[in-house]
Amino acid sequence: MRLNSEAGNVSVSLGGKLAQLIFENWLNVGLRPNNITRMAVDTFISGEARRTIDDRFRITLPSEMAELVVDSDGNCILAKERAGCLSLWKAADWTKRIDDGVAILKLRIQAGKMESRWSEVQRLGRLLSTRSKTVTLANRSRLLIPEGFREFLDVPVNQDVMIVGAAICVEIWNPAAWLETLRHDMPEFGPLFTDLSA
Repeated sequence: MRLNSEAGNVSVSLGGKLAQLIFENWLNVGLRPNNITRMAVDTFISGEARRTIDDRFRITLPSEMAELVVDSDGNCILAKERAGCLSLWKAADWTKRIDDGVAILKLRIQAGKMESRWSEVQRLGRLLSTRSKTVTLANRSRLLIPEGFREFLDVPVNQDVMIVGAAICVEIWNPAAWLETLRHDMPEFGPLFTDLSA
């Protein structure tokens, strides 16, 4: 099975490992749009700010970043990215991406193509169950970090976090994890920028 973009120049072949398909779907969002992943092309979030988690696990995001991920009701999706990092997404974009991926998985299950991979399906199901949550930003910029996400971020109250624009989402980083990521990724900035902007 192949899914083609409306323009006809990008396609995704449904084969190989299930996890690879789903995670490529997440990683490619905004970079190579197709019918599986489509993000608003007018959104490009950048910037970096330091904020403090208060004693009730709340942080105030920079308003210019927050307004790019909240809907008219102040809702967005909070997701676990990697150890020490959470991310905020527009709810409609996130929901579409997940719903499209789950629909593909359901079709493969119904077609009998997943019997030998139930453990992978279960693993993906567990990750999907805990990966994200809809949150409401108070005053459209203050986030209360829910239980389960606090432990994943691993920053105690009254300590700083780094708020980073990641082009298609806003990320909240444990400062030590952010510094380690920068040390690893910054030497690749030039080639990455050239490759993605060529």
